Amino acid sequence: MLKFDSQLFLQTVGKDAIAQRENIEKIVDEISARGFRNLFLIGAGGTIAMMYPYEYIFKSSSTLKVHAEIAAEFMVMNHKHFGKDSVCIFASVSGTTKETVAAAQYCKDRGATTIGLVADPDTPLAKIVDYCISTGHEKHSFDTFFLHLYMLTFRFMHNNREFPLYEQFTSEVALLPEAMLEAMESFEQRAEAFAIRHKDTDYHMLVGAGNLWGNTYSYAMCILEEMQWIRSKSIHAAEFFHGTLELVEENTSVILLKGEDETRPLVERVERFAEKITKELFILDTKEFALEGISEELRQYFAISLNWALLNRISVYLERERNHPLETRRYYRKMDY
Repeated sequence: MLKFDSQLFLQTVGKDAIAQRENIEKIVDEISARGFRNLFLIGAGGTIAMMYPYEYIFKSSSTLKVHAEIAAEFMVMNHKHFGKDSVCIFASVSGTTKETVAAAQYCKDRGATTIGLVADPDTPLAKIVDYCISTGHEKHSFDTFFLHLYMLTFRFMHNNREFPLYEQFTSEVALLPEAMLEAMESFEQRAEAFAIRHKDTDYHMLVGAGNLWGNTYSYAMCILEEMQWIRSKSIHAAEFFHGTLELVEENTSVILLKGEDETRPLVERVERFAEKITKELFILDTKEFALEGISEELRQYFAISLNWALLNRISVYLERERNHPLETRRYYRKMDY
């Protein structure tokens, strides 16, 4: 695969990430034993988008009260549900994202319990939070963060007696990286073909729902806009027919992200419409991939990781075809704003 080290992926997202399970269980068990009022999932840009799938899982599968909040807005809104008995979870690959670091300090100063997901433990965010969960490296950090967020989410739910599949999850999550790798390998030709076809496309619509909405939002904003300077719009499938449908034309690129949770019919409704109008409909459906060893009951959750991994294969080919490195920026962290 282009620009991909399979063994490194299996080491970092497989062995290293899974090795944190006992540590994460200990953290959650300590917090659960003390008791807490609610959970806040806080981030900025790609990391708030990363939190949305887990907010959806909590809201659709648990009675625990959870709020996903954009860091900068959270600090100015005087959130009436936040307090010293809140548990706040943050993520930052660099550990230096200004808004996220400031929000963590804000929560810590007010007595809330704080958990930080970072790559390097020797960073500002890691030093602020009560509990630091480090990947130990920046490579594949988002893939690893997804696994750690599963562990946090399902352990909190398990301790609340709401996730009877927990033991099954702990065994199957160890199989996920290998299953993801096989899926990426089988997707490689489609990823390359998409990039070749769309290297000059200047606008994409991305549609998703449920636990894939965060990926939809993130890929449009963080990858296509920030890393490739391509105009894009993320549209929730449930809202597509309240405005955006009028912009679809014969050559409009529409990318549908189909998952396996209860919102799948919402995306399929958009699919039925789009296939009648545009010749540039691209469907990324996690259900098409085998995921050997993963049960039907857990596929809907693991679709989050699988979808993101497959989208990243498109990214490396867009980078090549457009001769536009994913690291190139004009403004982000290049100037004061």
